[in-house]
Amino acid sequence: MDKVIIRDLMTDISIGITDAERSIPQKILINLDLYTNTAKAAGTDSIVDCVNYSTMTKNIISLAEKNQRKTVEAFAQDIAELCLSHNLVQSVRVRVEKTGAVQSTKAVGVEIVREK
Repeated sequence: MDKVIIRDLMTDISIGITDAERSIPQKILINLDLYTNTAKAAGTDSIVDCVNYSTMTKNIISLAEKNQRKTVEAFAQDIAELCLSHNLVQSVRVRVEKTGAVQSTKAVGVEIVREK
């Protein structure tokens, strides 16, 4: 299986367990592996046969801007569902990290794998 990768997508999100934590947007880092078959896209050289990483990135940023989730786990699941809604994506690995959320760490977060 081939994969399309999106690395180090950084965006702001209101997320957290407490109201105080959600009141201030936090930086999150998102990494994705979108598993697909790129053979048709390679043959046709057409964007319509590709997983368009630019569109996917924009959709994930939009999802983050509208986020109502409290946990990173739930937000990662939302991203996975968004990715799997694309007809060419068969499975996805989603890694979401909150940067600077826990003292003495660079980041904390989760990584999930989901399949159709």
